[in-house]
Order: sequence, then structure tokens, then C-alpha cells
Amino acid sequence: MNSFEYAMPKRTADVFRALESSDSIIKAGGIDVLDLIKEGIAHPQRLVNINSIDELKYIEGNQTTGVKIGPGTTLAELASSEVLSGSYRALAQAAGSTATPQIRNSATLGGSLCQRPRCWYFRNKDYHCTRKGGFTCFAVNGENENHAIFENDFGCVMVHPSTTAVALIALGAKLTIASAKSSREILVEDFFVTPRENMHRENILEQGEIITAIHLPPAAKNMVSYYYKQKAKQSFDWPIAEVAVSMQLDGKKCQNPRVALGAAAPVPMRSKEAESALNNQEVTIDIAASVGKEAMKKATPLSQNKYKVHIFQAVIKRTVCWASDIDPFA
Repeated sequence: MNSFEYAMPKRTADVFRALESSDSIIKAGGIDVLDLIKEGIAHPQRLVNINSIDELKYIEGNQTTGVKIGPGTTLAELASSEVLSGSYRALAQAAGSTATPQIRNSATLGGSLCQRPRCWYFRNKDYHCTRKGGFTCFAVNGENENHAIFENDFGCVMVHPSTTAVALIALGAKLTIASAKSSREILVEDFFVTPRENMHRENILEQGEIITAIHLPPAAKNMVSYYYKQKAKQSFDWPIAEVAVSMQLDGKKCQNPRVALGAAAPVPMRSKEAESALNNQEVTIDIAASVGKEAMKKATPLSQNKYKVHIFQAVIKRTVCWASDIDPFA
């Protein structure tokens, strides 16, 4: 670990000044950043701790007006929020399923969105992979059972680790991104960068920019949502497959569905195939199963992760059923 300056700004405006140097990085909960430093992946000259900035910690609004969330809000606060207990419950479920209680009490929503890959080759200092500036993705012909089954044909086959992003994409959420000079608003699904677009980064944040707000749109009439993941073990583990669904229900008839997948590709992704298969359908167990199969038709599994296709089919089926208040095991 290298030595570095430690800054603790008290206001958002002070954060922008602290980030003027190109070798400064942000620490909020510190869950991923400290790992990156200890693992020799990040070498900051200045660590900017924003965890004490109260103006970045809030949950405001309701289902009628929409909800605005500060990036410094912890996952534990999201999981227990009454504001997120109705149409937005997929986000509360995603936050509450992440990691352990101790980590959820520290980890923030902004930090969850900005995590770096958990690929074991990327995290190992002995492997100079493509994402670290090398010429080989060691997972392509190596241990790839947890890697991508979509968008895995361009030099890096990692899966993005943000669970909250999956729920936010299903809910149609947007981000406000700001710097000292400007701000912009973007859909969460457009925040992430594929290896084809840029091999060395995971999101569109430029130097000096931070996420200042997350926006959930007003809930449509009769909107429901649900999030579910499958892990290798019941205690804390990274997901093998995770799915979030939102839709409007007229009785059991589904309209305007959004289906998002995590642990499937280098970015959290919408499944347009699943959405098309589900739209305007009377939701039944059989329909939910067919949605899972449609979602996986274009999957291109690697040598050791074909099993993920079948798990995703089951997870999609269950998530669609639970969102529709149907028992998938009936």
C-alpha cells in the first residue's frame, strides 16, 4: 500500500476541489476502495472521504412524486426504508440482500454503483489482465464459472458486481452526476461502460465528477417490482444470477415490463427479449417460465458457466411470479 493524503471535506463543493488532482479517489463506506488499495490495484495520492457529508445522505419523496436518494445513503437504510416498501420494493430487496449486516451498515448506494470488478484474475496482483492494461483476459480460457454469459466476446468477460444497479435499472432510475463546473442527468442503464466501449473503466464518471443524486420516477398505476438472486450458498456470497422486474399489473395482465439481469454481462443489462415475451401477457407460471427461456436464447456461455443459463431461467421465472403474487412452486 502506498502512502497518500487524506481529505475529509464537509460539503459537496469541497469534494470537487479535493478531486482536482487526477490521482485522487473517493471513499464513502470504503468497502471496495480499501480492498483496491490493499490489493495494489488503486494507488491514490489523495483519498477523499465523503462519508461525513450529510447533504449526500437522504431518502425523499413518495410513489406519487418519485423518490430522490442521496449517494451516501447506506444499503441498510435503503433496505429498511418505508418509502421503498411498495412499488419500489425491488431496490429495498436488492440492498437488503447484499453482503452482510455489518457491510450494509457501511456500504453506500453510490459506492455500490461504482464498484470495480470482483473477477479473481483482476483482483490478483500476479495477473496483468486486459482491464489492468495487459493483453490477456485470463478468464476466457481459465476459471470462468462465475463470468459473463452475454457480451463476452471482446477482451474481458467479468460481470459487474452492483446488485443495486439491477434493481435501479428495472425501476427506470436516473442519476445526477456533477462536477465543479457542470451537472448532467443520465439513466442508470447508460451509466455503465462495456469492454467494447472502454476496456479500462466500468462507468462514465470523469475525473472530478461524482454522483450527487439517484432518482426513482413516479410509480405508474398498479406498478409492482421484485428482486431475487441465486447464490452458491445461503450466507454471504456473490450472486450466480440476479434479476429485478418491474411492471404494471391489470389483474394478472402485465404491461410495460422492465427486466434487468445482474451477474450476466460486464454491465448490468436489460433483457429486451424477456420484456417482449412478458408484455401484454396474463402472468402464469408457464408464461413466467417462457419469459426465462426467451431471455436466455442469445446467451453465449463460456467453457465452465453454461449452468448459469439454466439458473437464470429459473430465477427469471420465480421473480416474475413473485412480482405478480404467484407462487412459482405451486
